[in-house]
Amino acid sequence: MVCFPHVAFSRKDIYRGTTINLSLLYGGDFLAEDETKSTVADVVISELEKWGISLIFGIPGSSSLGLVEAVRKNKNMRYIVVRHEENAAMAASAYNKLTGKIAACLTISGPGATNLATGLYDAKEDSASVISLNGQVAKQYAGPGGFQEIDQDAFFRPVAVFNNTITSRDVAANVVEKALRYAIVRRGVAQISIPNDVQREPLETEVRGKDGRVIDFSIMPDDEKIDSAAEIINAAKKPIIIAGWGARESVSAVTEIAQKIKAPVLSTFRAKGIFTEENRWVVGVLGDVGSPHARELANESDVILTCGVGFSERTNVPSDKQIIQIDIDPIKFGKVNFKVGLWGNCSLVLPRLLEKLNEREDEEVLGEIARMKKEWDEQRVKEADASATPLRPPYIMKILTDAIPEDAIISLDTGESTWWFGRTFRMRKQKFVMSGYLATMGFGLPGAIAAKLAYPEKTVFCITGDGGFAMAMADFVTAVKYGLPMVVAVLNNKQLAMIQVEQRMENYPNYGTDLLNPDFAAYAEACGGMGIKVSRPEELKDAIERAIKSSKPAIVDIDTDPKRF
Repeated sequence: MVCFPHVAFSRKDIYRGTTINLSLLYGGDFLAEDETKSTVADVVISELEKWGISLIFGIPGSSSLGLVEAVRKNKNMRYIVVRHEENAAMAASAYNKLTGKIAACLTISGPGATNLATGLYDAKEDSASVISLNGQVAKQYAGPGGFQEIDQDAFFRPVAVFNNTITSRDVAANVVEKALRYAIVRRGVAQISIPNDVQREPLETEVRGKDGRVIDFSIMPDDEKIDSAAEIINAAKKPIIIAGWGARESVSAVTEIAQKIKAPVLSTFRAKGIFTEENRWVVGVLGDVGSPHARELANESDVILTCGVGFSERTNVPSDKQIIQIDIDPIKFGKVNFKVGLWGNCSLVLPRLLEKLNEREDEEVLGEIARMKKEWDEQRVKEADASATPLRPPYIMKILTDAIPEDAIISLDTGESTWWFGRTFRMRKQKFVMSGYLATMGFGLPGAIAAKLAYPEKTVFCITGDGGFAMAMADFVTAVKYGLPMVVAVLNNKQLAMIQVEQRMENYPNYGTDLLNPDFAAYAEACGGMGIKVSRPEELKDAIERAIKSSKPAIVDIDTDPKRF
């Protein structure tokens, strides 16, 4: 990105000793525009506003200045300027996962656009709706040899459900409208590139907004399919229910079915927390981070009702059972050999299915579930050694379980810290967000920034490892800049600990996983936040409570045992 000081430019200026024409380089007049005149950029931003989008993450630069100016002029828009575009895209992805609302990214052509890629791939993999607005060089400079120019349509093609460049002001409003419809209906990334000179072109047109342009589609399978599913469930001897992220709006319906057919409920890791741990039908998470009891129930079942489950290898749903699969995404059908596939919204299908199910008599199920949960709780308490130093992750998660308010929002990173959260943290009514299928390191901090912007009245936690935090730590200063108090708990074991374990499991010697870390607590203070260093178990509870009460973003840097696995 080329930056110039805030001085008046003439038509010609000197750059690296060469006389250049700045208006040709950037496309358009270099003088200030009349704020009362509507431009293509104004129409684009107004269209986003009419569709309910008010939050944009990104970094301004030469090829996006028209769009940035349109954001400045629109009083209903908020532009969160980050320190790295990858964090902008991950924050936008997290915002949609948490709220169901769309946020946008806005940055420059070339390196700004390419830096978005990892965060946008996270949105793609987790079916999060995101709008990516990217500046582009003036039309006459497109092609090989252009300064900060790449073929952005080609670059974004693998990640985007909609992908286009606005080359004419006549199509600007239609392209934005189409991009928004694709992002919503296909639940993914819509990318729009806009050349710098096109952004500045005058345009007066009607901004229509969302009304009537996206149907509120509700999908239901036919009665015959529901009857077939009910028949199989009614004949089951050991039915279980597995609830995934797609069941997050259907907790009551899942519980009612579990009670009627006397079926234990397991969840995927991503769905951890949609049920409280006190729900007497819920055993816990199935998968790598789950309990042995959940695996035992899955293996011994004869019929499995899955609700919005992605069937990842980490969950490892048994494929030799009779599976009744409910999902809104038809692509998910066929990942396993289902017996009956019910294509539809869980919130609509489950009540209809409930009507067809017989009351099943099995007085021992609840007692068995209670026994399993008690044994698993005792195991986790045993692992949480309160005397060990460096601090053991199970103990850290125990303290966090007790300290984090039940209405808090938690953003997880990827790595060992996430594994221990999944295994040990006891959810009450908290909501959490993570990088699901992509499982990208560095997600925790931008996810927490998005969470605090979405829910400013709630306590927000980022639970991360030192490796993941270091990938995104530049944007801790962004949380300080915008007054977003949050607690960043860094499990600092000076290792890429999960990779260390994976090397050991595959009989490789440990190599390349050791980390040289800065003093994260001192870094927090240098950024204008609060920093607390924790080296002993008895210090942790007080440190977390102080961080929660702080009016500033806080980092709690916790010396963590790298060998606990």
